[in-house]
Amino acid sequence: MAKEAGQNALADAGIPYSSIEQACIGYVYGDSTSGQRAIYHSLGLTGIPIINVNNNCATGSTALFVAGQLIKGGLANCVLALGFEKMASGSLFTDRVNPGDKHFEVMINKYGLETAPIAPQLFGNAGKEHMEKYGTKVEHFAKIAWKNHKHSVNNPNSQFQKEYSLDEVLQSRKVFDFLTVLQCCPTSDGAAAVVLASEEFVKKNGLESKSVEILAQEMRTDFPSSFDQSSCIKMVGYDMTKDAAINCFSKTGLTPEDVDVIELHDCFSANELITYEALGLCPEAGELIDRGDTTYGGKWVVNPSGGLISKGHPLGATGNSVIYIRLLSIFMEETCNLFKEKAKLVLLCCNQPSVINPIDLLL
Repeated sequence: MAKEAGQNALADAGIPYSSIEQACIGYVYGDSTSGQRAIYHSLGLTGIPIINVNNNCATGSTALFVAGQLIKGGLANCVLALGFEKMASGSLFTDRVNPGDKHFEVMINKYGLETAPIAPQLFGNAGKEHMEKYGTKVEHFAKIAWKNHKHSVNNPNSQFQKEYSLDEVLQSRKVFDFLTVLQCCPTSDGAAAVVLASEEFVKKNGLESKSVEILAQEMRTDFPSSFDQSSCIKMVGYDMTKDAAINCFSKTGLTPEDVDVIELHDCFSANELITYEALGLCPEAGELIDRGDTTYGGKWVVNPSGGLISKGHPLGATGNSVIYIRLLSIFMEETCNLFKEKAKLVLLCCNQPSVINPIDLLL
């Protein structure tokens, strides 16, 4: 998987692996130096620094962020950010304290703990809190999953490419509370890779027509509000998403209204809904969803790839969803004129409690 993703990224960029000066390799279900093993005998043995990254669901986007820092800091002109994952069901470790234990305490103190898997409980209870606070309906969460499954049919790389009716989403097997299986990301294997380069490198190699400019990158970790406000919405990352988004837009002089396409972290439908508000798209997400503002014909196209719910969620690779910018420009032209006429500014967001919240704004 890493070989295919890396080779495709290099081919898309039109450069050989020998041009890569450093590599940031992300994975979660792997041992130390798995990044070296993944690319040594698939891409090359050139002696470059290889940085292994492990940051749960935000692993790929962390690798992308580190690669961006290397470029901005003048330490390299061309860096490969690659993420991969071959996943297994169940917990990653059972012989040590889970690093999310303090996050779990927030949820347990507010809603208790059930026998369902912990991840859908975390995000499902955040959704439950949203319903209690704003009157959000179960149908609002289901509409998000319905939209993403509908988008997936245009993505040839999606793990699942099937459209469902809203009723099918609502009536599918329950995972936790209102969250049904069609509102949850699947266990996935996959890889994604991105080549980052300085403006000098791009111009020197005549790559202007292939390049996508990163206008801003922001990354945040938890604030005290994740733990001291008895809020599952805050606990799953609302405030760090909001702060990263505010700074991202502030640095560029842009607003959410300027954005055309958004790829965000829909590990569960509840997280996508909460992220709408954290990114500043709306004060309350229910009306936004009912108006159809997050799909074709609305204000934004959110998760045109099908999102994690459809395309899958291989932990180490998910954050590198920036790869879809080039992919979407190819396959969406066949089904929708929007990506030929409108999509110029893309916002990427990958948020996960107890990890980090990277946001990228791309032109």
